[in-house]
Amino acid sequence: MPTLLSQLFVRTLKEDPADAEATSHKLLVRAGYIRRQAPGIFAWLPLGLRVRAKIERVIREEMAAAGAQEVLFPALLPREPYEATGRWEEYGDGIFRLQDRKGADYLLAPTHEEVFTLLVKDLYSSYKDLPLTIFQIQDKYRDEARPRAGLLRGREFSMKDAYSFDHTDAGLDVSYQAQRDAYERIFTRLGLDYVIVQADAGAMGGSRSEEFLHPTEIGEDTFVRSAGGYAANVEAFTTVAPAALPIEGQPEAAVHDTPNTPTIATLVDVANAGVPREDRAWTAADTLKNVVLALTHLDGTRELVIVAVPGDREVDLKRAEVAFAPAEVEPATEADFDKNPVLVKGYIGPWSPTGAVLGEESASGIRYLGDPRVVDGTSWITGANVDGKHVFGLVAGRDFTLDGTVEIAEVRAGDPAPDGSGPVELARGMEIGHVFQLGRKYAEALGLKVLDENGKLVTVTMGSYGIGVTRILAAIAETTADERGLLWPRGIAPFDVHVVATGKDEVAFELAASLAASLEAERFEVLYDDRPKVSPGVKFGDAELLGVPTVVIVGRGAADGLVELWDRRTNERTEVPAADLVERFTASLT
Repeated sequence: MPTLLSQLFVRTLKEDPADAEATSHKLLVRAGYIRRQAPGIFAWLPLGLRVRAKIERVIREEMAAAGAQEVLFPALLPREPYEATGRWEEYGDGIFRLQDRKGADYLLAPTHEEVFTLLVKDLYSSYKDLPLTIFQIQDKYRDEARPRAGLLRGREFSMKDAYSFDHTDAGLDVSYQAQRDAYERIFTRLGLDYVIVQADAGAMGGSRSEEFLHPTEIGEDTFVRSAGGYAANVEAFTTVAPAALPIEGQPEAAVHDTPNTPTIATLVDVANAGVPREDRAWTAADTLKNVVLALTHLDGTRELVIVAVPGDREVDLKRAEVAFAPAEVEPATEADFDKNPVLVKGYIGPWSPTGAVLGEESASGIRYLGDPRVVDGTSWITGANVDGKHVFGLVAGRDFTLDGTVEIAEVRAGDPAPDGSGPVELARGMEIGHVFQLGRKYAEALGLKVLDENGKLVTVTMGSYGIGVTRILAAIAETTADERGLLWPRGIAPFDVHVVATGKDEVAFELAASLAASLEAERFEVLYDDRPKVSPGVKFGDAELLGVPTVVIVGRGAADGLVELWDRRTNERTEVPAADLVERFTASLT
């Protein structure tokens, strides 16, 4: 039986919700697909569930084709497995923790690696049981500090997470590729453009890590790609370090007065005015700025580090978070400077008039790290650790050394790709899937071992593969919507066809009901707008907002046996005989 709009649990809205910024958030709420319950938490209404179920069906079909079997874990899980892997503490404030009436600790799972691992440990003991890939589609929970953009960054969200189990690294490679290929098929079937980029593994751990990003200006991720095929999330981008330069013959470093130069721009101006060079003008690229960061480690200790970055580059805090993970990273505060008077704000450098190097001979005990571009033989203008003074011609490897290198500088268009495939360009993207080679991190922590061909216990190696189901739904809505409303691809639209009866003539309603039944008999999913006292304008507005790609309008021509076939994708309306409608509609799908 067709679904009657008069009985469907839906109310459309004329105005955008006040807290909505993203197009998908506005339209999904206005069209009655979801309803806000709290920041980042939504109820799902019938229309939303229909689209969600169709996306899940595509995922299940491709998971099955890739040899994965479906299971289902609870969202509420005990503390102990996550404590065994260190993630109970590592997640910090990012997860929801709670206690039962006996005081036992639980969490709302942000991800399920631990319990998947323990389940396989409980049931399997031989290499003959492997390879194995199992998956679930389940809600996840993360305590986002600033949930935004509706389903794109919420506190509750649905994911498909799959895990592969092999007893050899070669087996993991095969399982990983099977899942990676399945992802490509899934996103192709859903009509989502994607780019596969190298990514940081983050709290998941492991070695190989790739993200599937949907290119969009509202994406929260910045990625780079080259014409030669290189692609990476900026957090995973590796700077191409220049070759070391000869140190011999370089002029000695010299300290100059540079009053009122707390910024790189003011320093460059003073340098060109007071210490001009003969060959060209000084630029920000000749300077070395020293950024003080505060790291809060998992045990609560706070550590200051100084990172030397070329003066023409800004610090990317997201890259810094990856570089220093799992510690939390923030710029040093005034209180940090007050506790460390050796740090002369605005004039910090690795060198001092006594030759001290921060982290070694100086009393600060602060690690001094550098950008990969700070190689031996490079010469810099940088702070002299004295108020109002900078040192010129400070040479790395002669006048100072680093305690290590770290990637926290911004990535810019034109930077060389690390694989030699040319300069990169920057783009914005939304993560819609992520695949990891976890290796043996979780299996070792939780004791997942099997007997190999020789009867020897070996640790299982794992892969983890996630797709954001509700995020995909929002991404498709964002991508396909037009100025009039949602516009779903046929394969995941809540209905195949939307029949609209207009006017007051009973003939129109009788014909519309008959056509809806005929379409339904041909196994099409039909939404029939049978509301008798609603104006055509309101009905057409709702049809545009709801986003079913094909609309059948039954109105003034009904008495003559004529209806209009409205293609929402092109906005074209074609008058067709009602007797030919089913055939014409079926033909339009091929």
